[in-house]
Amino acid sequence: MAKRRVALIAGGWSREREVSLKSGEYVYRCLDKDKYGVARYDPPMDLVRLIHDSKDIEVALIVLHGKKGEDGCIQGLLDLLDIPYVGSGVLASSLAMYKPASKQLFRLAGLKVPQEMVLSRDDEFDPVQIMSVLGKKVVIKPAAEGSSIGLSICSRRAEIAEAAQASFAMGSEIMIEEYIEGKEVSCGVLGNREPEALPVIEIIPQKKYRFFSYTAKYVPGASREICPARLSEDTYQNVQAYAVRAHSVLGCRGFSRSDMIVAGNDIYLLETNTLPGMTENSLFPLAARTAGISLPELLDRLIELAFAD
Repeated sequence: MAKRRVALIAGGWSREREVSLKSGEYVYRCLDKDKYGVARYDPPMDLVRLIHDSKDIEVALIVLHGKKGEDGCIQGLLDLLDIPYVGSGVLASSLAMYKPASKQLFRLAGLKVPQEMVLSRDDEFDPVQIMSVLGKKVVIKPAAEGSSIGLSICSRRAEIAEAAQASFAMGSEIMIEEYIEGKEVSCGVLGNREPEALPVIEIIPQKKYRFFSYTAKYVPGASREICPARLSEDTYQNVQAYAVRAHSVLGCRGFSRSDMIVAGNDIYLLETNTLPGMTENSLFPLAARTAGISLPELLDRLIELAFAD
C-alpha cells in the first residue's frame, strides 16, 4: 500500500516560532512512517520548495501558531495550491485570531464572554474611564495574538498605561477586558460538521504566575493540568457544549481548543484556538490521551478529517 504524502509545516514567522518547532518535532516523531511519507517545511525558508512540491503533496499538516500561520495566511496559500490541509480554513482561522470579531460572534450565539473595549493607537486612552467601565481589575492583550503573548492583568492606572503600550508594540489594536475571577479551564473539540468535545482540562498555574501566561503554558512544571477537570457534572457538560458551539460558530474544521473561566455557575468564553499546540506538554494531546486517543491515532483522525465534508 502506497504511503500518503504529507507536508508537515512548522516554524513560521510569529513570536510562537519556537513552540511551533517543538510541536513539529513531536508530531514528526509520532506520525506513523509506515502510513505516511513526510516532508518537512519551515515557511520562512521553504515556501518556494513547498510551491514547487505542491503537485506531489496529498495533504498538509499545519503545526504553526500565531500570525501568518494560525490567522488564515498559510491556509490561503494551500487553497491556491489545491492542497487539502488539517485544521480550519481561511475564514475560521482569521476570525478566531482576531478576538474582537470572534467575541461578537460568540455573543450572537448566546455564549457569555467578558465585557471588553477595543482601542487603536489613535484612540484617546484614559485608564480612569476604562476602569469605570470594566472594573478595577482588567486584562489587556493584543487584538490578534495567541498563547497569551502580550497579555497583562492590571489593577492600577499606571499598570494599565504600561501594559497597553506593550500590547500596542505588537499590533495596531488592543483589547481590554473585565477580569473574571474563577477557575481556568480548556476544552478541545474534534470534528467537522459533527464535532465532539474532548475531556475538559482544569489549569492551575504556579503561584508565581498570575495567570496562564505564555511561560506558564510552555515551561514544564509551570502549571498543573487536571484532566478531567474538577467540575460539577452540569458545569462540565456546559463547558463542553460551549467549546462545541464556539467551534461551530466560527466554522472550524478538524480540531480546536477553547479557553474559558468558570465563575460560580457562569462560564465565560475567552477565545478559541484553531491550531492548538501539539508539544509533549500541550493541552490538546493531554485531552486526547485522557479520551483514550494516542497522538499517532489523533494525527490519523485529523488527516482523515482534512478530506471529509
